[in-house]
Amino acid sequence: MAKVLVTGSAGFIGFHLCRLLIAEGFDVVGFDAMTDYYDVDLKRRRHAMLSQSPHFVPIEARLEDMAALSDVFARHHPDIVVHLAAQAGVRYSLENPRSYLESNLVGTFNVLECAREGAIGHLLMASTSSVYGANTLMPYSEKHQTDHPLTFYAATKKSNEIMAHSYAHLWSLPITMFRFFTVYGPWGRPDMALFKFVKGILEGTPIDIYNHGEMYRDFTFVTDLVRGIRLLIDVVPERVEDPAAIAEWDTLSPAAPFRVVNIGNSDKVKLNDFVDAIEQECGRPAIRRYLDMQKGDVPATWADATQLRELTGYTPSTPIGEGVRQFVAWYRDYFDC
Repeated sequence: MAKVLVTGSAGFIGFHLCRLLIAEGFDVVGFDAMTDYYDVDLKRRRHAMLSQSPHFVPIEARLEDMAALSDVFARHHPDIVVHLAAQAGVRYSLENPRSYLESNLVGTFNVLECAREGAIGHLLMASTSSVYGANTLMPYSEKHQTDHPLTFYAATKKSNEIMAHSYAHLWSLPITMFRFFTVYGPWGRPDMALFKFVKGILEGTPIDIYNHGEMYRDFTFVTDLVRGIRLLIDVVPERVEDPAAIAEWDTLSPAAPFRVVNIGNSDKVKLNDFVDAIEQECGRPAIRRYLDMQKGDVPATWADATQLRELTGYTPSTPIGEGVRQFVAWYRDYFDC
């Protein structure tokens, strides 16, 4: 079975992906910086769970440290790389944009260089639905314009897509970018809305609801998301001789073994309805503090996942009520409440 290097392996999505890959027989090398953007203990708990398997090797280092990253490639010789590590959070990019420049741009450049030098069979890299920015045409299709990002976080992720395309073209390095849509579920990040809402409701403290609840999100359950990534590992982009042969739904580049794929639930849920579902699962009402839209935010996201279905036969489908139920059960167990 192939060996997979996963960057950001102690993160929310990385943890779930590593767990799935290990269960399917892959050898996994996990690379994570354990930064203190949020509770490091949560990250260490995730890595500790993964490390119970002999098929998982944890490595703690920063993507910006080229020597450390190069050493990992030289020692472990991964066949596949899934690059998830990044400075996350749309709102935090307003406070500390430099951390996004260093992690998302410099770090990703280092990954691209190591993947090129290591002749990786398939490099898969995380982007975000935030790249759609000011686009109001929905559902979002991978072929829609993404030239107007509204936050620096989104700008760095759009830059990653452009950087990756150039490497795919220049070095015939097969690259798949995937755009996430509001991922949620057990072991989620404390800075995410679901985590904050559940915490506030169970503790009886107010929760902030932006744009007075008149927002829509395409909530994607984390196990659905990582299943999509797993299936895309096997769909390696290939350089085409005749661009006219590319299917209408396919974003395969006419100039490189490169494509961009949405991974979303293909449904939009109103924020107030999302809170209703959380209240029902928690068994108590929220103290709702309605606020105006935050700077850089968008009123709605909604994925067109046609390409994912055409490539893999798979579409995320976990209902919001079931996803919330699983998160609340995890939260109560983890915090013993």
